[in-house]
Amino acid sequence: MSAVGRALLYGFAVLVGILLIVPLVIVIAVSFSSSEFLAFPPPGLSLRWYDELLSRPQWSQTLWTSVVVAALATAISVVVGVCAAVALVRGRFPFKSAIYVAILTPLIVPEIVTSIAMFFLFSDLHLTDTVVAVAIGQSVVALPLVVLMVSATLQGFDETLERAAQGLGATPLVAFRTTTLPIIAPAVLSAALFAFLTSFDNLLIGLFMGGPSTRTLPVQIWTSVVMYVEPVIAAIGTVLVVGPVALFALAAGLRRMSAARGRQSGP
Repeated sequence: MSAVGRALLYGFAVLVGILLIVPLVIVIAVSFSSSEFLAFPPPGLSLRWYDELLSRPQWSQTLWTSVVVAALATAISVVVGVCAAVALVRGRFPFKSAIYVAILTPLIVPEIVTSIAMFFLFSDLHLTDTVVAVAIGQSVVALPLVVLMVSATLQGFDETLERAAQGLGATPLVAFRTTTLPIIAPAVLSAALFAFLTSFDNLLIGLFMGGPSTRTLPVQIWTSVVMYVEPVIAAIGTVLVVGPVALFALAAGLRRMSAARGRQSGP
């Protein structure tokens, strides 16, 4: 690539970075505003909107509901996803490709279609407006991510280690738990993190499956934006931006610590 081409590519990358970062900086700045309305630059600095986020029941309750729903959806998607990944990578059974495509369908089909379909299903079962229903709906959306990440790790796993454990007397389940699972644990933790963030930030599933008693934070944000926009929305947006960044940084740190520990324990 010529010098001009590199310069243009570098300039384009910088422009994209600016377009992505500047709106986030504005939102974070507005979240510390002392104004009653959205205004940039802020006329003064204050933490009142973060206090509103934690003290107002409509925000604190929906925040807690989102955490509970996301945790439950993560547990469901990780357990089912790990089992499905093991079966799809190692299993030999009819219609394997069709099952794999069916699991990945939520990534292909528009989420609004998935949300409407699950709404009609759970309405017939009289399970809408329950935490379990919303968590199951969100786990359906998060499940393909878990299957993809764990499957990619299992495809590079040396199965002779597990067979060696079975040769020493371990049952297949014990061999998987003591040999395979610790090795693929970083992929499982990363998948759980993505599943949690996907569930926590999901709007449509909560909009269709939830109700007044199970309103999640994204639904509350959507309702507030439609009715009245105030700087507390910027505070919530800051939390939703900084929170995932902190979680990813923590996951990266734990992964580096695990790799360093593995190198120290190696020959």
